[in-house]
Amino acid sequence: MNTAATLQSSLPAIETKPSRVVSVDVFRGLTMAVMIFVNELSSVRGLPWWTYHAHAMEDRMTYVDMVFPFFLFAVGLSLPISVERRLKRDPSLPGLWLHVVLRVIGLIALGLILANADKADPSRMAIGGNLWALLGLVSAMLYLHVYPRSERFPTYSIVLRAIGVVGVLILFGIFRRTTSAGQAAWIDPSYPEILGLIGFSYLAAAILYIPTRRWKWSSLLWFVLLLAFCIVSTAKLIPVPGRIPIYIWPFDNGAMASILMAGVVTSQLLLGTDRRLMPQKAIARALGLGALILIAGWICVPLGISKIRATPTWSLWSIGAAMLLFTFLYWLCDLKGRNKWAILVRPAGSNALLTYLLPDLSYFLFATAGITYLDTHFSFGWPGVIKTLAFTLLMLVLAFLLTKARVRLQL
Repeated sequence: MNTAATLQSSLPAIETKPSRVVSVDVFRGLTMAVMIFVNELSSVRGLPWWTYHAHAMEDRMTYVDMVFPFFLFAVGLSLPISVERRLKRDPSLPGLWLHVVLRVIGLIALGLILANADKADPSRMAIGGNLWALLGLVSAMLYLHVYPRSERFPTYSIVLRAIGVVGVLILFGIFRRTTSAGQAAWIDPSYPEILGLIGFSYLAAAILYIPTRRWKWSSLLWFVLLLAFCIVSTAKLIPVPGRIPIYIWPFDNGAMASILMAGVVTSQLLLGTDRRLMPQKAIARALGLGALILIAGWICVPLGISKIRATPTWSLWSIGAAMLLFTFLYWLCDLKGRNKWAILVRPAGSNALLTYLLPDLSYFLFATAGITYLDTHFSFGWPGVIKTLAFTLLMLVLAFLLTKARVRLQL
């Protein structure tokens, strides 16, 4: 299944202040909606080039190539808020780092389930890849669900989470695939899917942000340094990033971490606890910074424009667009209080991990049941676009209803 670039804290889940920042939820919800749309649209043929991802060797980017960066930016928006709130509940730094590591492991595990579903060999593991992935996601959801408290059964959540963890471990243990040489092999860790990439980028940003969070300009400095690293590595002035696995070097070439850190900078500028700046001044600075970043992207065009190659221009143009959009949403939703228009996307953003997994759950469920009608019909031109819009709306409505029913996932 094709998965668009893309958590909650886009995945990690976002923890906010007691009164949620509406613009963060709406920004993330809009990103989720576009992700579902472009993900489904990727199987529709006969559409203009700008409706698909640009190819690796093309020097251009489409709006589809900006979905994943918007996810990373949303993670950055939430990082200072979640760290601040967690430290207020428990000032233990080891506890905070344990939480960060568990989030990263959770995202990587989910990513590996999604990335390996198509590689499963039923002849070696008794069940097909679609059923394996469906059971894996359901088991993970048992662990990740936010359970309401029960006085009658106080330990039920612990039991269900333990069942979820055991289920994931068993499913990982029985997984087998066949290599190109015809040999049996275990999980392929080479590509941890979008969720895994978000997890590694989150870890990279946390390594930089948490120790220096009290320094006023540290996040901006880290953003500039990560961007500079992306520029020199793309220009092949240093050979390091391409030769070190992301499991060892989560910074990769600096592009993904710089996008996430830009979200941190924006969050501190507009949502930070330091309120010495009036909202109007903070908005003006955010708009000015966003415009400068777009100009910087234009300057870096000679280094290429590509999501696949993670070039500086792709990073900068995505950051600039995300920063300008979020600033507008902050003004509209939080300062002006106009958020009724976001009735569907806001729940999707507040419960983003569930929303992210809903299309995959439906895909694996239908594939396991042998239902292929939508895969073989309405897959060309405008009928395919209408089908995609209907599917996107259905997923948003499901996210809305499940969130209302208190079905919530959180890492």
